[in-house]
Amino acid sequence: MKKIGVIVNPIAGIGGRVGLKGSDGEFIQKRALALGANSESLERTVEALKVLHQLDGQFELITCPDKMGAFAVEQAGFVPTIINGISTEHTSSEDTLRAATEMVSRNVDLILFAGGDGTARNICSVIEQTIPVLGIPAGVKIHSGVYAVNPKGAGQTVVQFIAGKLSETREAEVMDLDEEAYRQGRVSAKLYGYMKVPANTKRVQSVKVRSHSEASRLNGISDEVVNSMEPDTLYIIGPGTTTRSIMERLGLNNTLIGIDVICNGKLIANDICEQYLWHLVENKPAQIVITAIGGQGHILGRGNQQLSPRIINKVGIDNIRIVATKEKLLSIYQKRLLVDTGDSALNEALCGFKKVITGYRESTICRVAN
Repeated sequence: MKKIGVIVNPIAGIGGRVGLKGSDGEFIQKRALALGANSESLERTVEALKVLHQLDGQFELITCPDKMGAFAVEQAGFVPTIINGISTEHTSSEDTLRAATEMVSRNVDLILFAGGDGTARNICSVIEQTIPVLGIPAGVKIHSGVYAVNPKGAGQTVVQFIAGKLSETREAEVMDLDEEAYRQGRVSAKLYGYMKVPANTKRVQSVKVRSHSEASRLNGISDEVVNSMEPDTLYIIGPGTTTRSIMERLGLNNTLIGIDVICNGKLIANDICEQYLWHLVENKPAQIVITAIGGQGHILGRGNQQLSPRIINKVGIDNIRIVATKEKLLSIYQKRLLVDTGDSALNEALCGFKKVITGYRESTICRVAN
């Protein structure tokens, strides 16, 4: 019988919707809560674990007390083995380290954890490549290659692992950003090590690849988008260097890793949070302009959590414009784009073949998958 360890970071992703670009540090966590933020790590863990019911009786789930695992496991309909000595009040990275250490001592066959790059980094410092791991994406920053493309994909991969259909593993990079530099618009990623993940290229994401696109291609994309903008319509500009070219084309201040809003060629708001964005789109037509993460292919659910399900539904799926250079698209596995909004019905609605603007009067068709 396989033993699966489950660790949930209960504050993972708490800074995403409110535009804080991360959840590291007590000050940021308190600020996020004061702004009305909620963590989605429990719900995303439950979504992943429910997939395991098809193998009832063939595995044991070992987890931490309360919000660090037990709540999610029990809500998913399982009875876990709970380890002791883990905080149930104000959890910290030390609790994650203790949990990972305890699971190694109990000889678990795989650790399934929910969090972001900081969580992956903590677990890596304990286990390195001794046992396989798999992350349920729940953080703001998901640059590491140890995460499934979405919670359901994590559950499906664990099912294959338990059933013995996925015995091979591969090394995956553990990356993390300097959050303070990130908030100031500087992307400074560092490699912290490698962990073993089940070798499922379809459901486990790649490490983020930075794009080094030619300026002429970005200029072509920005010209195409700007020339087709409609009057009296809000344009919600997502994060990234590709979308930044649109703001530069208009001579407007840009938030490289945030959400900006423009209308009639003028800046309405920089670095906006989800709540204020809802206020803007509630009674005005809008369009969303987003790009893909190089290497991974995510267009929603990674670094742009301000684009929540209610925002996307209000703006309308048909009013989402995707931009990417050909170079970036070629770096993405099977040239397929991914969505992970946290709303399964919306994810399904977003799937299909979509137009991607790749230059001035140039576009291609890419498949969007859940």
